[in-house]
Amino acid sequence: MGKQATTIVLNEKKGETIAGLVRRMLALVGEDPGREGLLKTPERFEKAMKFLTSGYHMNLDQVLNGATFSVCYDEMVVVKDIEFFSLCEHHLLPFFGKCHVAYLPSKKVIGLSKVARLVNMYARRLQIQERLTSEVAQAIQEKISPEGVGVIIEARHLCMQMRGVEKQHGQAVTSAMLGAFRTSKQTRDEFLSLVRTRRD
Repeated sequence: MGKQATTIVLNEKKGETIAGLVRRMLALVGEDPGREGLLKTPERFEKAMKFLTSGYHMNLDQVLNGATFSVCYDEMVVVKDIEFFSLCEHHLLPFFGKCHVAYLPSKKVIGLSKVARLVNMYARRLQIQERLTSEVAQAIQEKISPEGVGVIIEARHLCMQMRGVEKQHGQAVTSAMLGAFRTSKQTRDEFLSLVRTRRD
C-alpha cells in the first residue's frame, strides 16, 4: 500500500472521512450542505475520488498479471489513442486526452490490453502530465527491457480551461523517449508517423 493510501486508512480510523471533509468545504464556500441537492453530494464525491485515485492501490505486477510473453519479434509495437482521465495535483481538476505507447521488443512483449491498463493505473493518481508520461515509459522499460520505449501524451487541462488563462482549445503534448527512441531519429520518426496516421 502506498503512502497516500496508508494516510487515508489512518484518517478513516480516526473517524475522519472524505465525505465529512467535503461537507465542511461546502459550508466554507457559502453553501448549505443540508439542502436537498447537496445532501448526498459528499458521499458521491468520496466514491468518485476513491475511484479516480484507485491507482494508488495498484502496482505494476498486479496490472500486468503475468501478461508478458517471450516472442521472436523485433518490429515496433504501437498502442495508440489510449483514452485516459486524470486529476491535476495542483488544483485537483481533471486533465484528459490520449496516450500513445510504442516499444521495440527485445525478447518479450506485453499483452496489448495491459498497456492500456498500465496507463490507467498511473492516470488514476494525482498527477502532472510530464510525470505520467515518464512513469508509463519507465514501467515498460523496467518490465520487459525492450530496445526502446516511446510515449506521447496529448491532453486538455481543465485547470487551464476553467481558470487561470481560460484558454478553451489549448492542448499540452509531452513525450518520453528511451533507448532506441532517443538515439535513433529513424525510430522516433516512424513512431511519430504512426501516431499521426488517423483512421478515415
